[in-house]
Amino acid sequence: MTTVRRAVLTLPAAPLGPDNPLPALRILDGTPAVDPRAVEGELPRDMARQLGYAPLRTVLPAPVRDGYGRERVPAELDAIVIENDRVRATVLPGLGGRVHSLHHKLTGRELVHRNPVFQPAAFALNGAWFAGGIEWNIGATGHTTLSCSPMHAAIVPAPGGGQMLRLWEWERLRDLPFQVDLWLPEGSDFLHVGVRIRNPHERTVPVYWWSNTAVPEDRRILAPAESAWHHGYERGLRRVPVPVAEAGAGRSEDRTYPLRSTLPADYFYDVPDAGRRWIAALDETGGGLVQTSTDLLRGRKLFLWGTAPGGRRWQEWLTAPGAPGYAEIQAGLARTQLEHLKLEGGAEFSWLETYGPLTADAGTVHGEDWGAARADVEGALESALPRAAVDAAYAAWRAAAADAEPVTVLAAGSGWGALEVLAHGHELPGTPFPAVTLGEEQKPWLELLRTGVLPPLPQGAPPGPSLVAGHWRDMLETAPAEPLTEYHLGIAQWHAGDLAQAVRSWERGLQQDCGVRWPLLYCLAVADQEGGHPARAAERFAEAFEALDGDDTVVTGALGREAVTALLAAGCVPQARALLDRLPEEARARGAFRLLEARLLLAEGRKGEARAVFDTGFEVADLREGAETLGDLWSALTDEPLPDAYEFRMRP
Repeated sequence: MTTVRRAVLTLPAAPLGPDNPLPALRILDGTPAVDPRAVEGELPRDMARQLGYAPLRTVLPAPVRDGYGRERVPAELDAIVIENDRVRATVLPGLGGRVHSLHHKLTGRELVHRNPVFQPAAFALNGAWFAGGIEWNIGATGHTTLSCSPMHAAIVPAPGGGQMLRLWEWERLRDLPFQVDLWLPEGSDFLHVGVRIRNPHERTVPVYWWSNTAVPEDRRILAPAESAWHHGYERGLRRVPVPVAEAGAGRSEDRTYPLRSTLPADYFYDVPDAGRRWIAALDETGGGLVQTSTDLLRGRKLFLWGTAPGGRRWQEWLTAPGAPGYAEIQAGLARTQLEHLKLEGGAEFSWLETYGPLTADAGTVHGEDWGAARADVEGALESALPRAAVDAAYAAWRAAAADAEPVTVLAAGSGWGALEVLAHGHELPGTPFPAVTLGEEQKPWLELLRTGVLPPLPQGAPPGPSLVAGHWRDMLETAPAEPLTEYHLGIAQWHAGDLAQAVRSWERGLQQDCGVRWPLLYCLAVADQEGGHPARAAERFAEAFEALDGDDTVVTGALGREAVTALLAAGCVPQARALLDRLPEEARARGAFRLLEARLLLAEGRKGEARAVFDTGFEVADLREGAETLGDLWSALTDEPLPDAYEFRMRP
């Protein structure tokens, strides 16, 4: 019989640390996007339309998560194990519901890349993310803001009897509830995953979903396609043949083998509409993992790191020294991850995907005949798990289990869903958001909902998280115009694209005697930056730093980093030096501030001392994917090759 049970997973782990207390008024550098000027050829009509639909302007209301470091200590992580006599899946409910391990007991094979450490890195839309396993990405192009956040989890009756694990949360970028149901049918080698995204609103909402699976990179990646859309770190988009594509300088590379590619890249496979959706990662014996789904999950993708120094350095950065590398095979609602789909009010998207072992003929899989290799894998998949069986399993889950109420609660997520249910009275069978999950972050908003007034802040406390959905903005507009209300109202207006009105709200807040002066000044400084006024922005950042009230080292570090960066950008070098020297030693010892120190030394004309910062060594824990800051600064200091420790560049 299939069982679902609690467990504990012990790993070397870097603590997540505190969230950034500054409101996320901008998307983070490096957020995936496409440059329209770098699109080659004519795009399919639906793809072109969806590329331009509802791009993300901010990650509000999610916080930026950048409080982690790179020192790992043994830590116990809550886990949930789903197991039958053939397969064991280990899920981390406190970390986005990640499937950490998928172990095939009959062969003793680990089917996914199981990261031996927990090391956050700045890959999610809001920062902290980690590599390995199977992750569930919802919200907008990129890794979900829930990558390192807790999910609600419970045991639910599975289709046909037995137990199923349900994970669910309220996704805040698009204001949508979703669920992920995982179960192992009796006697099955395949983990079944039912996913449902519901739109409880009257308005149409943009939707994004990709399931990402890390697999060992010494595999061949096969999918039912003869072409793919290539997206690299140059942000272009072009159709290329599969498996072999031109790699420049008269060279060609077989990109179905991740280790035969030089540069990191995405390959979005052009899967025919009528064909079965699947993707597989198979080793030299013809064995490995296959993922397949019902037809709604149409997209399939390979992400590879390549063999260039930057990609190899990122692999080391995300896992343990000496650990094997990985690639990712992925499945999504659209052709590419650069698109968003429309979900009408009151409607839902739901589908079934499965993950399990597959063995095909090794000679055919690794032969030169791509058509024969695909056909052999698809035939082996049909024998192991017929397409009709997947469709039937989806129908049974959707009819009898998707709405089933939780029986045993295993873990609690955030209280944001409970707040939305209280605000609107949503009926969401199967995914309860009970009031008991409301916490300190929701209390001010609960009071606004009940009384129409935001409570005042404790002396010296930061203003806390903002809510930006239209109904909260409406409530803020009718609340008494206190400085804290003006702060949150301005953020909601900024998120809605009403930038001028946001500035007016923040300026009104400053006109009053208030305890939220530095947050209002910070917001106005960002508005100046976005409006093309770097000198005024730098002045306001410095003024916000001067207005800090209390000794909150997290706020001091976050605002100090922004202020020094803005002062440098505006050419205010002496002011930048004075502010940096005032920061606590604990903050200045962190890698991000060592990088700022090197930049400041260069601006002061002290090249030798800036070079010494590199020679001493530092690590910027929240370095963004695709960042070229280290390489650019090094090139300004010397003509010597960039040391491997600082080589994170993903472009030629």
